Amino acid sequence: MSAHRHPLPGRADVRAAADTLTEETGRSPSVLALATRLGLANTTFRRNFPDICAELAAAAPTPAGSKAVAAYTALKAGNTRLRRDKRELTEQLELAIAAIQRLSLDSDRLRSALHEARSVAPLPRRPR
Repeated sequence: MSAHRHPLPGRADVRAAADTLTEETGRSPSVLALATRLGLANTTFRRNFPDICAELAAAAPTPAGSKAVAAYTALKAGNTRLRRDKRELTEQLELAIAAIQRLSLDSDRLRSALHEARSVAPLPRRPR
């Protein structure tokens, strides 16, 4: 079985297809959409037209795309803030645990010292 090869389109045809897709969708086409329009596999298109692929990747984002970029940037900033807050809260929690442990030990020592002191009379307990 021999593979049937289609001739590659010329650069002018590729640019014309990109312009047509831009007019149809109102935004710069993706490499995959352009390759599909031309009847080429994505990898074949990328291998034979790397400069056009680079131009499409560098195209300015459209308003819809800039909203997505802004949302992604906001999510990333929020994630960073949450990670920082979590780290700070974890540190504060560890300090609080250490302080509680220290206070518990101090309290136990003070109670022991109180009971060992002979001059201190025990207080009567209230009936319940």
